[in-house]
Amino acid sequence: MIRQCTIEDLSELKEISYATFDETFRPQNEKENIDAYLSTAFTSGKLLKELENPHSYFYFIYYQNSLAGYLKVNIEDAQTEKMKGNSLEIERIYVLDKFQKQGLGKQLFNQVLDLAQELNREKIWLGVWEKNTNAIRFYEKLGFLQIDEHAFYMGDDRQIDIIMSKSLKG
Repeated sequence: MIRQCTIEDLSELKEISYATFDETFRPQNEKENIDAYLSTAFTSGKLLKELENPHSYFYFIYYQNSLAGYLKVNIEDAQTEKMKGNSLEIERIYVLDKFQKQGLGKQLFNQVLDLAQELNREKIWLGVWEKNTNAIRFYEKLGFLQIDEHAFYMGDDRQIDIIMSKSLKG
């Protein structure tokens, strides 16, 4: 089951955001860098501001009645990069480790496609860490192509995010 998040979901959103990011990136990063990032990236205040932004959309996904992951999508000025055209950004698709390989990421992507159609978007784009090979393969299977890259800082560690895009036209 997928449902859109509301302000009342703030506490659960904070927990799942922290947990999924920590599981995904701690093994490949220095403890000090990931701890510093997590202490500021998923605070209640920051997540509340994101939830209140009318150009950002959050969705929870459940597996057998357990919260398994979430999705964050941005349009207009909520996007983290300026993109040409009528675009939609997938900022986060995160699924807890114990729920991976159940097709939940694909279900969340289908939610993105539905939203993109509803909002009449021509392109979907995202940034993914160059060392997150599982995610890169997932997006390539969905038809995303690399179009650019940018620097992302995890603490004092400069990392590269690959920018990928998928056209929804024709």
